[in-house]
Amino acid sequence: MILYTCAAQKHGATGPLIKHPCGVAAKALDDAGQPYEIKVVGGFKKLPFSRRGKRQEIEQLTGQQDVPVLVLDDGTAIAGTAAIEAWAKGH
Repeated sequence: MILYTCAAQKHGATGPLIKHPCGVAAKALDDAGQPYEIKVVGGFKKLPFSRRGKRQEIEQLTGQQDVPVLVLDDGTAIAGTAAIEAWAKGH
């Protein structure tokens, strides 16, 4: 499996006030004992122009440019922290 994240990767999963979506998704997979590889994509949410040409793979998989995105071994793409957490809890 591949977990596409921003540069934060696993950071920010347990922050006291603000939890980073990529870190929360990674923690859910870790807690479920799921092995995965992290692939960092460039660009930042607050700076849309910084994404130009750096998130094409994500867009082809999901039709959008936001991370995190989990790609299962069968090629199924799961987009968004909540969906990844739900998948991890069920597997």
